Amino acid sequence: MATVSADDTKPDTRARILREGERLFRHYGYSKTTVADIARELGMSPANVYRFFPSKLAINEALCSQMLDERVAVALKIANGPGSAIERIRTILMTIHQMTVSLLLDEKKVHEMVSVAMEEDWEAIRQHIHRQIEIIAKVVSEGMSAGEIALGEPGHVAKCLNQAFMAQIHPQMVVKCINDPDAATAEEMLDFILRSLKA
Repeated sequence: MATVSADDTKPDTRARILREGERLFRHYGYSKTTVADIARELGMSPANVYRFFPSKLAINEALCSQMLDERVAVALKIANGPGSAIERIRTILMTIHQMTVSLLLDEKKVHEMVSVAMEEDWEAIRQHIHRQIEIIAKVVSEGMSAGEIALGEPGHVAKCLNQAFMAQIHPQMVVKCINDPDAATAEEMLDFILRSLKA
């Protein structure tokens, strides 16, 4: 148990609360973990946790943002890396798909939280989707400038790309499609989608 003083106001106290919250979510699950559980494990009162986070939802959103920020960092690295625009878009979307599947298969309790976040339309999810579309739009714009992708408005094209691939990256839709013999695979969808971009 990591003890935190009741009067501890250091900036890292917030990070400690999040680390403990994440540990408990991974062990017990999102719905079964309470603010009281987090406080008890940290050796502090629930009231002290509320000094840093006004509600359990605020803790959940902060944790969700941290997890999704990892995806954004990976996507940005790919976007700024080598390869044609089409190749980079393919790699970005396929990587996001693989991270979603990995979360479903290996981190089921965390997958539960992300699924609830998407179902309830948390601000963290909206910001993540917006950032993801911005990154794709950047690559689309570069592809248009290089004559690789048909001309258009990059932001609009990125939104359509993201929407067309949604069944492969939305946690709840991935659950339904992953073992459906009639559903197209992620690779098949990407081949179909990316053909429409070429100039």
